[in-house]
Amino acid sequence: MTKSFITPKELYTWCKIPSGQLENHPERKVPLRIVADSRAMGILMAQELVDEIQLNNAKNRETRAIIPCGPSCWYKPFTDLVNAENVSLQKLVVFHMDECLDWQGRELPRRHPYNFRGFMERHFYGPVKEALAVPVKNRHWLNAENIPEIKSRINEAPVDITYGGWGQDGHIAYNQARRNPFSHITLEDLRNSTIRIQENNYDTIIALAQRTFGTAYQFVPPMSVTLGLKECLSAKKIRLFSDTGAWKQTALRVALFSEPTTEYPITLLQEHADALITATKETASHPVSEDPDLQFEDLFI
Repeated sequence: MTKSFITPKELYTWCKIPSGQLENHPERKVPLRIVADSRAMGILMAQELVDEIQLNNAKNRETRAIIPCGPSCWYKPFTDLVNAENVSLQKLVVFHMDECLDWQGRELPRRHPYNFRGFMERHFYGPVKEALAVPVKNRHWLNAENIPEIKSRINEAPVDITYGGWGQDGHIAYNQARRNPFSHITLEDLRNSTIRIQENNYDTIIALAQRTFGTAYQFVPPMSVTLGLKECLSAKKIRLFSDTGAWKQTALRVALFSEPTTEYPITLLQEHADALITATKETASHPVSEDPDLQFEDLFI
């Protein structure tokens, strides 16, 4: 069964569930793990990726991973762990999820807050000991010019793991809900979406502006290039994480309880055989479930 849209009544029902009931809720459609805070999440993310890499290193095989720029809580725990335990990243092949672009589809200056490559070079690659580091040839960055090349490299062999987060509309990578009034997509279109350049949705721009620039939306990149859901969901394992709190709370509830819908791309996660969502307590909470002044079920009777 698929849904074209979510009703306010359904959304209210899901948002009203207390956060303490989410992990074991009988109607939950995707496994959920709740952790205390950002620090705990960062340590968990770092350890689980290191475990995946070490398992494959022991078999003398590559670890092929789709890696996001964020949440940022895991970079230092990861690089610290790699350096302390001398974990070789020589066989790690990284496909970066997405990249922001200017209005002409060009890469942003490397120091721009939404130049993901610059951030990852400084925080994910830079701190690792040179002898352990991911080879430059194994770092696959997206831009407007290399889409066929990245698609070909991903298709060479199975992807072991997709790490990521989700956006305010449940986007994975930059697979935002498509809201063009003249161009509609089906759920099958969304499942088969592949690497592409696109305009960013207004709500994505406003959310990023509020998060980073004091709501100066003029500073937010208007375009992006992204792996499609076809690539992201092709991995053997999918692990999504968020410590962003209010920005992600409603999308999490939709991911857990809605039927698949193009309105929230994260709902396709429930079709994967080995997917797990991890959220901090703040992200798993919701004002509708906690504030008596926001409990208005009589509106839907």
